[in-house]
Amino acid sequence: MSSEQENQPLLRTPLYALHQEFGAKMVPFAGYEMPVQYPLGVKKEHLHTREAAGLFDVSHMGQICLKGEGAALALESLVPVDVVDLPVGKQRYGFLTNENGGILDDLMIANLGDCLFVVINAACKQQDIAYLKQHLPAHLVLEELDERALLALQGPKAASVLSQLAPEVAEMYFMDVRRVSLLDIECIVSRSGYTGEDGYEISVPADQVERLAHHLLTFDEVALIGLGARDSLRLECGLCLYGHDLDETTTPVEASLLWAISPVRRAGGARAGGFPGAAVILEQIEQQSAQRKRVGLVGQTKAPVREGTELFDQQGRQIGIVTSGTSGPTAGQPVSMGYIASEYATLDTEIYADVRGKMLPMTITKMPFVPQRYYRGK
Repeated sequence: MSSEQENQPLLRTPLYALHQEFGAKMVPFAGYEMPVQYPLGVKKEHLHTREAAGLFDVSHMGQICLKGEGAALALESLVPVDVVDLPVGKQRYGFLTNENGGILDDLMIANLGDCLFVVINAACKQQDIAYLKQHLPAHLVLEELDERALLALQGPKAASVLSQLAPEVAEMYFMDVRRVSLLDIECIVSRSGYTGEDGYEISVPADQVERLAHHLLTFDEVALIGLGARDSLRLECGLCLYGHDLDETTTPVEASLLWAISPVRRAGGARAGGFPGAAVILEQIEQQSAQRKRVGLVGQTKAPVREGTELFDQQGRQIGIVTSGTSGPTAGQPVSMGYIASEYATLDTEIYADVRGKMLPMTITKMPFVPQRYYRGK
């Protein structure tokens, strides 16, 4: 964030009054005043989401509608993702890349039939929109949906709750998206989220979001959840946070996001390359030449190993750095992710984290640390 942005007054989401009503502790986040926790506390909020259903205000995220002939092909030229063949009613995870293969932002792309619905990160909103306007053909219409808010209802009981408002959401699978009426409010609902749990993200008109949120909170299964638990939930399930685990200097290959690069866009694919940084990214895939890799790390002590902690090999050479770390309420042990030199990125390798001058042993382990429970069907 630039110093100019830092000096701007904090923005508020349409649910600011609701956060105040429920006793939230508010903190600055991505230019917004956001709830980090409620009186329940971060750990209990985390566990509640894993066991029942958590309601998150994610209205700080950017929402965009892209329309016009050739919109899918045009957007596909900026991402290493198959947008052209994305079916109506489906969404896909992707990222904007720069000429060096670095990640400008990660995003969700949905095909609503009459438009591409794109959700982008709050801190990257303005630069993403400027970038898209600069690089997309002039005849395309890029509509910023500033009048819409965004809720996430996450957890194993999310489907049973939301299906009482709209039975058809129970029929949706992971990464399905459709227009749904909730309390006679026209919403865009996707079966997805950022916790590793089953659940939904709900785009809703800003002037109706408080009514919908209050109604969802009448269910015993639903509790408000803040940014603190959102962070520990996503980390346990191995999900990246832009600006921490991903940035403009990191390629998708280094970030261990190879699964998100569509086969059709790789070497030998029908529409191989053609996106910014393709030469770098495709070479890293083909030659396995990435010099560093994002890995999962489990501590052998009870001390959490936080972002910014330097990592060392057994000879005391620095080999990497932690980008996210937490105590792991569900995992029952400290969990972290970070980047290390590729030659050390083998499962079960023991390395050391420098925590306040103490070299704490950590083991490279498979992610996610807690199983993802997305609904993919019976």
